[in-house]
Amino acid sequence: MRGALIPACEEIARSGNNRLAHAVWTFRDSPRSSMIAMILEAAPLQVRPGQADAFEAAFREAQAIISSMPGYRSHELQRCIEREGHYLLLVRWDSVAAHEEGFRKSPQYPQWKNLLHHFYDPFPTVSHYEQVVI
Repeated sequence: MRGALIPACEEIARSGNNRLAHAVWTFRDSPRSSMIAMILEAAPLQVRPGQADAFEAAFREAQAIISSMPGYRSHELQRCIEREGHYLLLVRWDSVAAHEEGFRKSPQYPQWKNLLHHFYDPFPTVSHYEQVVI
């Protein structure tokens, strides 16, 4: 949806309707625009003892793979302060299908898997979340 807003904004701006163009551009750049049909993937990762530095280096390489996928929005990797070797990977997708079908069935997924999966013990359980409007 977000990608569709940019051409729409440009067309509205060319039409001369400056009030509407301003409203659409403002929405596009606001935090609320990321609420449109977004799914949050949460993967708690437990990295094998003594492998944290190698994992982080491998992740720096692997993040180029995931960020190139259709339906990808953003990601962040958080390191746990209290528990060594524990991380939380958060990935924002347009849909669950973008993650499970698009990314996991992509030709690039085996490279992601080879770079990262050997670091995990146990293998993570991934969950998907949708925002609750409150």
